[in-house]
Amino acid sequence: MTKDPVPLKAVHHLEFWVGNAKQAAYFYRTAFGFNQIAYSGLETGNREKASYVLAQGRVRLVFSTPLSGNNGISSHIKQHGDGVKDVAFHVDDAKACYNACIERGAQSAAEPTELNDKNGSVTHAAICTYGDTIHSFISHNDYNGPFLPGFIESKVEGDSVGLRFVDHVVGNVELGKMNHWANFYADIMGFTQLQHFSDEEISTEYSALMSKVMESDNGRIKFPINEPAEGKKKSQIDEYLE
Repeated sequence: MTKDPVPLKAVHHLEFWVGNAKQAAYFYRTAFGFNQIAYSGLETGNREKASYVLAQGRVRLVFSTPLSGNNGISSHIKQHGDGVKDVAFHVDDAKACYNACIERGAQSAAEPTELNDKNGSVTHAAICTYGDTIHSFISHNDYNGPFLPGFIESKVEGDSVGLRFVDHVVGNVELGKMNHWANFYADIMGFTQLQHFSDEEISTEYSALMSKVMESDNGRIKFPINEPAEGKKKSQIDEYLE
């Protein structure tokens, strides 16, 4: 059996960059029953962004909003609107996973760094993927805090609707880029192709798309990569990207 070059345990969290993190956290608590578990912001010494962490089952969502109008988060929201910035992975060795990806041609988003507070330490690193999205690698070491260093406990209970884990995360890419990014996950991260859907299989009377579903070595992480296909009207993928 071939050794997994980048052994990923699970999705650690999804971070959304949004215009109003407090409102987004409230919506996901009341509509989807998430519990708020942690917070980071000015009160914790973070002058860049305010972040609320929500949890349900093994799902962790982070909603972050900029604390000034001239940082990268503000620019990202201005260009894209509210959306996912980071699909983060839980790993045993963040530095080793990062180095393996860089050696295979990935672009760095953040070099390995050890983060510490009174609850222990966490190692963090990140690479770039499609669009402006990144993948963080997080190894917890001996950490026993509510989320990550720099966050404090902030408990607000929600009424769970039974969400258990992140089933898959879809990446919508430009026409002609599906194979490029499918190959990225195969060549850089050791994923394999689980399924391939043609435009004839995913279409309506007016629009269509094509998709390749990539899966991590342990089968716990699935990434459908979608690109637009020709139809009577503009593909929903084109509409999303615009």
